[in-house]
Amino acid sequence: MAEDDAALRAELRRISRERPRWGYRRAHVLLLDDGWELNIKRTRRLWREEGLRVPRKRRKRQRLGESTVPAERLRAEAPDHVWAIDFQFDQTADGHNLKLLHVVDEFTREALAIECHRRIDADKTVSVLDRLVGERGTAPGFLRCDNGPEMTANAIRDWCRFSKAGSAYIEPGSPWQNAYVESFGSRVRDELLAVELFSCLTEAQVLVEDWRVDYNQHRPHSALGMTTPSAFAVGYRTAHQAASEHLSPPGGTEQWLAKTTINNQLLSQQVDR
Repeated sequence: MAEDDAALRAELRRISRERPRWGYRRAHVLLLDDGWELNIKRTRRLWREEGLRVPRKRRKRQRLGESTVPAERLRAEAPDHVWAIDFQFDQTADGHNLKLLHVVDEFTREALAIECHRRIDADKTVSVLDRLVGERGTAPGFLRCDNGPEMTANAIRDWCRFSKAGSAYIEPGSPWQNAYVESFGSRVRDELLAVELFSCLTEAQVLVEDWRVDYNQHRPHSALGMTTPSAFAVGYRTAHQAASEHLSPPGGTEQWLAKTTINNQLLSQQVDR
């Protein structure tokens, strides 16, 4: 092997180590700039003989949340047992992005919050959860969500720990494990976002909140026996409070539940149509 050939090979290996995403063409230009006299065919031949190929791009490692219970096994059994959260995106008429945070009670199907801002990070998500806990007087038993960066951030983990709420992270690429809030998002898209053109952020926030209130109070839900989420929640709590006080609502607690709810197994399987 010629002495200059050995030196050239060593220089090519050095370039490849320092700039692993470069190919032989860029390496050749750098060699010329450094005073080497050679044609690109020689550079290409030595580059290939040395096995200096650009490595395949690797997917970045995704940070996964730690679940206290597997998401696919978790089924809501009462109000505030499982809150599901998810994000959705839209834009205003000027093309600027809107980000919506949905928080849904999986048992009553109530839309607890639809937060609408240009940007929502983990800290903002925590502030929304804190507000809901203050309004409802209790934290959820579990929080179900995906593995987005906002959900796996330390702020969410700390909130779950301090609130004594379990976490149920769905498997990456498995939105069906968060079916209730995914279904809710499709209703938001179909009935609001696909219909309204928001002129500004303020208008979007007002219309989104109006829609949320209407959804809870006036929209019959097929999974609740065509009862509205708010009416179902009130009726459920009234029936169980009466049962705990050894009283009975008209027709009896069991009869009320039979008429206004489906059994827990069906609740866990049926998704809003």
